[in-house]
Order: sequence, then C-alpha cells, then structure tokens
Amino acid sequence: MSAVTTFLFRRRGRGWHWTDVVTWIWLISGVFLMFGPAVWLVFSSFKTPAALAEFPPSLLPYVTEQAVVPGYDKPLPLYNVTMPDGSKRVLAEVRRIGIMGQMVDPKQPGEIVKVNIKDRTPVRKVEFAAGNYTEPFQRFDFFLFLRNSVFVTIVATAITLLVNSMAAFALSKYQFPGRTAVMLMILATLMVPLSVIVVPLYSVIGSLNLFDSLWGVILPTVATPTGVFLLRQYMLTIPDELIDAARMDKASEWQIYWRIILPLSAPALAVLAIFSVVWRWNDFLWPLIVLSRKELYTLQVGLNVYAGELNVQWHYILAMTVVSMIPVVLIFVFLQRFITTGIAGSGLK
Repeated sequence: MSAVTTFLFRRRGRGWHWTDVVTWIWLISGVFLMFGPAVWLVFSSFKTPAALAEFPPSLLPYVTEQAVVPGYDKPLPLYNVTMPDGSKRVLAEVRRIGIMGQMVDPKQPGEIVKVNIKDRTPVRKVEFAAGNYTEPFQRFDFFLFLRNSVFVTIVATAITLLVNSMAAFALSKYQFPGRTAVMLMILATLMVPLSVIVVPLYSVIGSLNLFDSLWGVILPTVATPTGVFLLRQYMLTIPDELIDAARMDKASEWQIYWRIILPLSAPALAVLAIFSVVWRWNDFLWPLIVLSRKELYTLQVGLNVYAGELNVQWHYILAMTVVSMIPVVLIFVFLQRFITTGIAGSGLK
C-alpha cells in the first residue's frame, strides 16, 4: 500500500509544482467523467419511481419516512414542519390540496393542521428498493430475453472471430493482384452507417427467410471491417519465415492458419472478442427490425417492454440495465488478462 501511495503522491520537486496540480485536476476530472455516470446508474436503479421524479435529483436513493397513524388505513409520509411561531414539529400528511397540506401529529391524530408546502421538508432516509431487481424476474420473461442475448452474443462472436481472422490472414500473408484495393474497399465500408444498409440487409434477410429467427440477427453482422483491419495489422507483424518453415514441413494452409497464426494472434483476437461482445450485447436496432415474436427478443429489445406509450417504468429499466452490464464487464475483465499475458508471453514482439 505504501508503494501505491508513494506513486500517487509523488511530485516533480520538493514542493507542489503547478504541473502537479494540473495533473491531479485532470486525473480526478477524468475519473468523474468515466465512472460518474456508472455510479449514478447503479444508485438510481435502487430508487423508487417517486425518488426518480424528484427535482433536484439526488445521488443516493432517498425515501420519505412513513408512520402508522391511528384512524388511517395506510401509513402517512412524515415532514419536518416549521410552524408560524418558529417552532419545529414532525407531522404526517393526510392529503394535499393545492399549496396547502393537511397534516396531523402522529401522537395526537385528532387535530388537523394546515401547512403551506413551502414550510415543510420531508423526513427522508436512505433505502434501497431491492424490488426493482426482483420484480422483473417474477413478472416478466427476463430469463428468456437473457438466454436469447447470450446465444446471439456467443455465436456471433465466435463466427466473427473465425471469418475476420480468415480474411485478415489472406490479406496479410498472401500476395495476389488487387490485395490493396480489396483492403481499401473494406476500410471504406467503415464510413457507411448502419441506417444506410438497413434496407438492403432487410431484403437479403427476407429472401433467406430468416425473419423471426435469431440467425437473422447473427449472420448480417459477423463480417466487420474493424475486425478485419485490426487482425490484419496484427498479423503483418508475424514473421513470414514461420509460415515458410511450416510449408517446408508439409503443413497445409489450414494447419498454418489454425496452429500458427491464430495462437500468435491471441491478443488481437481477445481485443476483437471484447468489441464483438459489446456490439452484439448492446445491439438494439437490428434485432428490433428482424424480430417480432416476444419469445425471440434479445435483452435490449426485451427491456423495451417497460416503456409504455403513456408510462415508462424507469426503475425497472435502470435495474435491468445494471444487470445487463454485468456480463459485459465480466467478459472484459476475463479477456483483459489474456491480452496482457499474450503480449508479455509472445517472443516475437
């Protein structure tokens, strides 16, 4: 711990240099910008609908304390009230009419006290609404949506790694006329947004009868120009002498690809796998177009059931968004270890 503290608080000289101050401000601002929205999302996922509608919003999930008052069927919310004589009282609200609230003392509920709403503040406490996480599992088909998303993500990522690595192997290690032109055409597709090719993709999927099928979600996205470019640039650093030696040992092209190129490209494949998992897991537009049956919805499309025409259940959406982030974070943490070990263990770099 002392080594970490020494590293974090080391300075340019004996005193605090202005560059040290700027560096600290820059780093702290970066931490807030990166992790602030995620922290806000997690805390907001434990808020009640009333807490989410509060303005100004608060970071922690506050709720108004309630008290059981004799003579009333439901618990009443408690407020700190400033009386006309300046004294402070804790009263429970029976009802609100305009800007006036009818309050009662929980200990003496027989007397109604009329209070202006500007003279009171709610008695609040931090309380985590765990029902935001449990109720969607009980009332909605969350596990069905989760299973569909897992299937699409795993299969699409596996096919993406296979197809893109084959294309990158051919474009990096084979010499043929037009290789540069093919690579430039692939890179040019990076500038084409999905909204432009939605109609052609829709026609292709329709001709293949893949509507209302998870394969209709998977297949159009397996060949990515980003993946081909990333893997090709990495494979260019692999010495051609290894491939020539393998050919002299009578190894087939498939054996060269499978036993030499893929193991040496493990760090780049891990990076592409992370990208692919994030892309497939968070994809919303294309599954929404292809799928119309509820039992085939992926998780992102399934979360849309919480958004009605007149009512949006934000507490459920935020909670399930946090749940949907967990697999992506775990995949990133798991594959990041392979990236570092692959780079450190490769003797060719």
